[in-house]
Amino acid sequence: MRFLIVLFFLSVTSLANAQTASTSTLEDQTGVAVTVYNQNIGLVKDARKLTIPVGQGELRFMDVAALIQPETVHVKSLTAPERFSVLEQNYEYDLINRQKLLDKYVGQKVKLLHFNDFQGKEDTAEATLISNNDGQIYKIGDEIYLGHPGEVVLPKLPENLIAKPTLAWLFENADAKPQDVEVSYITGGINWKADYVLVVNKDDTKGDLSGWVTLTNQSGTMYKDAQLKLVAGKVNVVSPQNVYRKKMMLDEMKVAKTAAQQFVEQGMFEYHLYDLQRKTTIKENQTKQISLLEAKAATIRKELLVQSQGNWWYTRYVDPSQSKTPVNVVMNVKNSEENHLGMPLPAGTVRLYKEDASGSLQFIGEDVIDHTPKDEELKLKVGEAFDVVAERRQVSFRQVTNKEYESEWEVTLRNHKKEDVTVTVIEPLEGFSNWEILTSSLPYEKVDASTVRFYVPVSKDGETKLTYQVRVMYF
Repeated sequence: MRFLIVLFFLSVTSLANAQTASTSTLEDQTGVAVTVYNQNIGLVKDARKLTIPVGQGELRFMDVAALIQPETVHVKSLTAPERFSVLEQNYEYDLINRQKLLDKYVGQKVKLLHFNDFQGKEDTAEATLISNNDGQIYKIGDEIYLGHPGEVVLPKLPENLIAKPTLAWLFENADAKPQDVEVSYITGGINWKADYVLVVNKDDTKGDLSGWVTLTNQSGTMYKDAQLKLVAGKVNVVSPQNVYRKKMMLDEMKVAKTAAQQFVEQGMFEYHLYDLQRKTTIKENQTKQISLLEAKAATIRKELLVQSQGNWWYTRYVDPSQSKTPVNVVMNVKNSEENHLGMPLPAGTVRLYKEDASGSLQFIGEDVIDHTPKDEELKLKVGEAFDVVAERRQVSFRQVTNKEYESEWEVTLRNHKKEDVTVTVIEPLEGFSNWEILTSSLPYEKVDASTVRFYVPVSKDGETKLTYQVRVMYF
């Protein structure tokens, strides 16, 4: 069954109170700038050329985002700021749809059209819509119809329904000349994230890193030829309204332009701002990808890492099923200019690829990075080594006092690869007021107050045992 709602008078001037109101649509727009935060909000600055009647009146500012936060709206005339002001604002979002239109006509007369295939003509009937709950119920004459196989015709557009989200302003204006008006507001439903691809060379020492920005617009409007800026960093928003009160902090920013990349980055407050050096159109319900960076032949340091997850130094270790310890593969990349990088990297997912023997790229793992400043190191956990095996066991345990314990540990590493490897072994000793390594078969370094690190060389098809004795104390 097909229902088509036909309106006799569907135009802007038939909207509620629209006979005396001025209107502004995207046709008046002279420019738009969008700053997108990676928290599903965006700051929109919509500039339009408007001719506003002198005196008091109503101006309907249409084609705003459907997910606009009305309390964040800021209006200013750029050409006559002292002569134009908004006295009152209403946000009208009771948009036209089939359900709402029919709800308005419950208890009223409507027209039903149905094409009669047998007679080859269209039949018309006048009916009263008596219900629009879980389908339509009509009264035609003395009979009740549960639905109707035709088209519903309404005589006019009901009041208080609009076609597009609209800001309705009561204004006061003393300038008859055309004015440049800028409207700024926060909207939800627009977000961005960063994704990276790292292609690793044959011997895992170099890689080509490319970054992409993925922008998703579900805010309820299009931004044509927009100046796009992205903010990386966690901006505090007030819950549950998610209103960013300091919404105008970007107004006066100026960014130096370079031809080396599409986005120019700069520090802004405690965040980082990425300014696209060209305009772009962001369509409604669109996902757009824009290149963020390209770095060739960045140096990579591959690390085989064994890191204990348990805190077993104060008890007897009796669970042999836990003796196997994963050997993680970590790719370390310095985010520095010397390493062909050096731009603060937004948080995102890094996916790693490598060519196989036939030259085809194969996926080898992925990891998530946090916002990473320049000169910091990316540590990407790719997966677990297949040909390097680690096992740990407790050789001895002794409780010296009720607050002091001694234990000896053995970490066995076996290498089934065709080349020698070095495995980094991290032993966390957190939770103790004091600790001391009494003996160890290999040198160690103290990483911090509760961590020691060993570098364990293992020859190809060989085995190395790391042993150490530790005393831990509570105070």
